[in-house]
Amino acid sequence: MSKIKTLTTKVLLAVTILAVGLTALPLSARAAGLADEGAPPQADNARLEQIWARELAAYNRAVAMLDKSSEFIGKVQNIIDRANEKGWDTSALQAALDAFEDAVRDTRPILNSASGIVNSHKGFDANGKVTDRAQAVETVKALGQHLKDARAAMGGTGQALREAIKAFRAAHPPATNTP
Repeated sequence: MSKIKTLTTKVLLAVTILAVGLTALPLSARAAGLADEGAPPQADNARLEQIWARELAAYNRAVAMLDKSSEFIGKVQNIIDRANEKGWDTSALQAALDAFEDAVRDTRPILNSASGIVNSHKGFDANGKVTDRAQAVETVKALGQHLKDARAAMGGTGQALREAIKAFRAAHPPATNTP
């Protein structure tokens, strides 16, 4: 029973980290209004560089989380399999896991597509400094849209899975050894 509790705790922690990270995907980076003519270009370039840096960080977090998702899904499936062996009802947990798997599968191509934007970084140099303002604005807009699409594809399934694990643990608390 202790192994299930430890594994469940680790899975719950991983789900929480994954859910929090995926919630932060689009951040509040918006490229709208960057092309206004009234502001000094250097100040706008600095703002554009900050937005690019935030979007890159969000992209890198999302990719890292998706890379870890296979291992995480396996751990949750292991918990479900063990619980099924004991005859416990795992239907809600399995449904949440299936939805999460589908969302991960839908999100992967979106982030793969975004990798082209990140790798080409049109309008930015390798250090994230603006080299061509018009291209940089388009690059920021495009990456921001991909991040927004990735978050929409996940659709809160990480949080739902986390809640399903909590509910499952509440319904099946670990046995305590009484002296």
